This record gives sequence, C-alpha cells and structure tokens, in this order.
Amino acid sequence: MTASEPVRATLSGVAASSPEGRWLIGAAVLGSGVAFLDSTVVNVALPAVARDLDTGLTGQQWVLDGYLLTLSALLLAGGVAGDRYGRRRVFVLGLGVFAIASMACGLAPTEGVLIAARILQGLGAAAVVPGSLALIDAEISESDRGRAIGLWAGMSGATSALGPFVGGWLVDTASWRWVFFLSVPLALGAMAIALRHVAESRDARMVGRLDIGGAVAVTLGLSGVIYALIEGPTRGWGPLIIGSAVLGAAALIAFVAIEQRAQSPLLPLGLFRSWQFAGANLTTLMVYAALGGALFLLALQLQQSLGYSALEAGVATVPATVIMLFGSPWSGKLAQVTGPRLPMTVGPCIAAVGLALMARIVPGAGYVSAVLPAVILFGLGMTVTVAPLTAVALGAVEPGRAGTASGVNNAVARVAGLLAVAVLPVVAGLDAGPGAPLGPGFSTAMLIAAGCCALGGLIAAISIRTAAGFTPHVQPAVNHGCQQPESHRSSVR
Repeated sequence: MTASEPVRATLSGVAASSPEGRWLIGAAVLGSGVAFLDSTVVNVALPAVARDLDTGLTGQQWVLDGYLLTLSALLLAGGVAGDRYGRRRVFVLGLGVFAIASMACGLAPTEGVLIAARILQGLGAAAVVPGSLALIDAEISESDRGRAIGLWAGMSGATSALGPFVGGWLVDTASWRWVFFLSVPLALGAMAIALRHVAESRDARMVGRLDIGGAVAVTLGLSGVIYALIEGPTRGWGPLIIGSAVLGAAALIAFVAIEQRAQSPLLPLGLFRSWQFAGANLTTLMVYAALGGALFLLALQLQQSLGYSALEAGVATVPATVIMLFGSPWSGKLAQVTGPRLPMTVGPCIAAVGLALMARIVPGAGYVSAVLPAVILFGLGMTVTVAPLTAVALGAVEPGRAGTASGVNNAVARVAGLLAVAVLPVVAGLDAGPGAPLGPGFSTAMLIAAGCCALGGLIAAISIRTAAGFTPHVQPAVNHGCQQPESHRSSVR
C-alpha cells in the first residue's frame, strides 16, 4: 500500500456472488488448495523418494516433518502478520515462497536439499493457510460469509480427496518430482488472481509489536526436540542429540515465558483457563497424533511391505476421505442434537477400532478383508469427531476470540502430526532402509495410535460439558488470524 491509495471501509463487505466476491473466493480456494493438496500427495510419493534419493525411514520422516515443522511453528504468526501488515500481501508472499520451494523440491538432487526445500514450503504454507480464510472473513459480507466459508471448506476437502489419486498417478506415470512441480502453476495462478482482483485489508485494531520472540522460541524448541527424536535412533543418543533435546525443551519453556509477557502474544495462554477449551485441544492433540502417525506409516506399509503401487496406495485410503467429506454436515447436525460430548467420546473410540484393525494390514492380507474395513471405520470415527471438536474449541471462548481459538486448535493439530511422525516409529521400533518392508513394528505402531485415539475420547468424556442444542460453528478449524468485529476491519485498494 502507498500513501496515495484510497481506503475503503468494509462495513458491509462484498457479495459472494459479485465478480469481486467470486474472484476473492477463487483465490482463497486455489491458494489453500495448493497447501492441502501438498499435504496429501506427498505421503504416497515417499517410497519413490526413498528409492531415488537412497534414504531410509529417517529421511522419509524428515520429508514430512520438515514441512510440518515450520508450518506448525509459524501458523499463528502467519495469521497475525496478515492481520497486521495486510492479508493480501502476506497471502501473496506466502504463495510466492511456496512456489519457489515447490520448484526446489522437484529439482532436489539430494535428500538434504529436498528437506531444506520442504522446510521452506512449510514457511510459505504458514502464511497461505490462515491467509486464505482471512481474506474471506475480512471481505465477504456477513450474510454471505457462512456460504463462502462452506464453499471454501468443501473445495478444500475435495482437493484433499483428490490428492492420493493425483499423487499416485504422477508417481506411477512420471516421477515423484511432478508431485511438487504441480504446485507451482497453481500457486502462481492464485497469486495472479489475488494481485489483480482482491483488495488489501488489515485489522486496524492491531497494536504493539509482532511477537517475533515467541515465533523464534517455538521454532527453535520444536526443531530441537524433533531433531533429537528423528535422529536419535540412527545416530545414537550422544552429546549432539541430547544437547539438541535439552536446548529444544529450554526454548519451549522460554516460549511459554515469552507468551506470558508479550503485549500481543501468538498463543494467549489465558484461553487455557477454560477447562473445556483445554480439554478440546488435548483431545485434538491425541486424535490428530493418531491420524498423522498412522497415515504416514500406512502409505509406507502398503507400498513397501504389501507391494502396492503409488496409485493403488492412494486409492486404498480414499474411502476414509470420502466419508469425512460427505459425512461432516451430518456429524454437525448430530452434535447439535446430542451435544458434543457424546460424539467426541464415541467418535475417537470408533476411529481407534479402525486403527487397531490396521494392525492386520501385513504382507499377504487382502484389501477387502483387511484394509477396507479398517479404513472405513477410521473414516467414520473421524467424521463423527471432527465437526463437534472444532465447534467446542471455538465455542469455549467469547465470540471476539473465536479466530484466535481456531488458530490455536489448528496449530495443536499440526503439532500433533509433527510429533507423531517423529515419535511413533521410534516407540514402535521401526527402522526400515530405502524401500524396505516395515516389519512387525508397523502393527505395534497401529496399536499405539489406536490407544492415543481412544485416550482422546476419554479426555473428551471427562472435560466436555456443553449441553445438547448448541450450535456448531460453520467455520472450519483453520487459523485465519485474529477475527475482529466487522466495524474494525479496513480494506485498501
């Protein structure tokens, strides 16, 4: 923005059906779709990556966790930066970083270069993911906002469902590198639309300095802990690994201290004074840890142990995605009748049964007899769980802080996946070489994941108290910065 640019107050916002509204929603959907597509296509490409770059399970963990590390650590900062410095500006900048990183991933000659590029991808996604929904929230009129967010969520879900098909097909017919090249034109397209058709907006009430200290501390903390967890089993628990773990833990402790004193903290610790909010996020941690760890290992097991092609492995898990995509509205209505406590207790337990059944997915097991029942039960359990879980996380705080609560809940889900990919193989005793079968440790890992998921249901049963008849939020659990009343939003052209 320059001093000569006129300012337009968005007290009413633009209609979703207007040309301006359609372009804005298109940019948001395409931008977030790039990040969501990347999260689902990479899993099926990991065995091919391992064979081509001669890396084992540790390298495969880093390819996933390098991305999740910066995304998890900087997700809240990305939302706040958009609110403060301009939502369109940060969104476009994130897309640019994501496009450059995606090209670097596709061209990576070594494991180290690929991991570094994935870390950069996560940095870009940390701006894109919250920014996409923030654009809709800031610009679309209140009467159309629910429909626009529903369209955003539905298209994002459809993108995630397409990921295994697209990723598997690209790996089998071309190369795993095209999984990353695919993101480049999509990100550039979203950038072009945003720059040409989307107004700039920011939160006029944002005051104080950006919590850079908190962002640095949480990034260093997670990096140290994750490095120790992934590298320890292969390098040995020597001074470097132990020092990394200690420094990481110290940085996380420092992060809590910084957030207590920051004028505008990334993580308002006062939210956790609500027992219901704390319980919802602890449930999120357990359930999404089971989800992230299990899906990571399942994609490897199907290809490296059962001999599935990349496309077959992607298609194998599609029933769960389809159930979640089309069952979520039904789940929200059910929770409105029963209250969230029942589905948040029963849902994780159903998913846990599905995960336990995945322990039977071993060499020689058939798809219909072993894989399909486990995938269906897992998808059904997650469908019952996710909508009320998101609603409780947002509904446990006052409406003015719903955006912050949404961001915290989404960050918790990302951190859960990050930790699960690092910890689950270690605890289960997995240490497979490039393209090698995972062995009996896979079944152990699935049973551990099932236990985590069931524990999430138990936590919900103890902590969730919302009565029947509550209204689930339409807004999905994606951080979009600090949502403020419409009268405090401003837009700049």
